Amino acid sequence: MAKAPQTAITPTRAEDYPEWYQQVVRAADLAEQSAVRGCMVIKPWGYALWENMQRALDRMFKDTGHVNAYFPLFIPLSYLEKEAQHVEGFAKECAVVTHHRLEAGPDGRLVPTGKLEEPLVVRPTSETIIGATYAKWVKSYRDLPILINQWANVVRWELRTRMFLRTTEFLWQEGHTAHATREEAEEETRKMLGVYAAFAQDYMAMPVIRGEKTVGERFPGAVNTYSIEAMMQDRKALQAGTSHFLGQNFSKAQ
Repeated sequence: MAKAPQTAITPTRAEDYPEWYQQVVRAADLAEQSAVRGCMVIKPWGYALWENMQRALDRMFKDTGHVNAYFPLFIPLSYLEKEAQHVEGFAKECAVVTHHRLEAGPDGRLVPTGKLEEPLVVRPTSETIIGATYAKWVKSYRDLPILINQWANVVRWELRTRMFLRTTEFLWQEGHTAHATREEAEEETRKMLGVYAAFAQDYMAMPVIRGEKTVGERFPGAVNTYSIEAMMQDRKALQAGTSHFLGQNFSKAQ
C-alpha cells in the first residue's frame, strides 16, 4: 500500500487552512506567540518584511504630500466620551490604565496604587486625540490642509487571535488629514484608498477589490468607509486596508 505523501507543513492547506497558515508563519520563523496572551513576538525575518513594507508605503505617502508625526499612546477617557458612536464601536476592545505606580503589598507581591484622576485608554486608534490636537493648530482656512501620517502600535483586546492577522497589539499606520471643504476631504479619502490598492497589487502581488462598506461595517464615527478586500485561499474575504471620510464628526466633538 502506497504511503501518504509527505508535506512540508502539516496539516495541508486543504485540510485546515487557518492552522496551515499559522504553521507556515512558524516554519518561516517570522513570529511566535508571546508570554502576553494574544500578542506575538515578531522575529527578525518577520520584522524585515514589515520594514520593507513600511519603507515602500512611507515613500508613497510622502509622494502624496504627507509628513510623519507621532501622537501619545495614552488617550484621556474624556476624549473618547466626546464621540459617542466612536466609543460604542471600540468600548469592548479598550485597555484602560487606572493607576500610575506599583508598591509591594503585605505578601511581597506588587499591587497597583496611586489611582489616576482620569483613566487613560491605551491607543486603539487615534482619531480623538489627533482631533483635539488639530483643533489647537487650525485657526483659519489658511492652516489647511493638514496631511499627517503616524507609524505606531495600537492595542485592541481580541478573543481569537492569529499572528499577523489579528493580535491584541499590532503595528500599523494611520493617516489623519484636515481640509477646508468636504469635496477636498472626500477626494483625499479616495486617493489614499488608491494608494493602498496600488501597494497591495504592485508591491505585494495581492489583487484586491475596492469598494464602500455598508452602514453596519463603517468605521465607528465615520460618514463613509472605503476598503480594499483581498480573497484568501479558503475563499473568504479579508479586509486589507481602509480609508475613512470622517466628515466633521470628530472636529465638532472638540
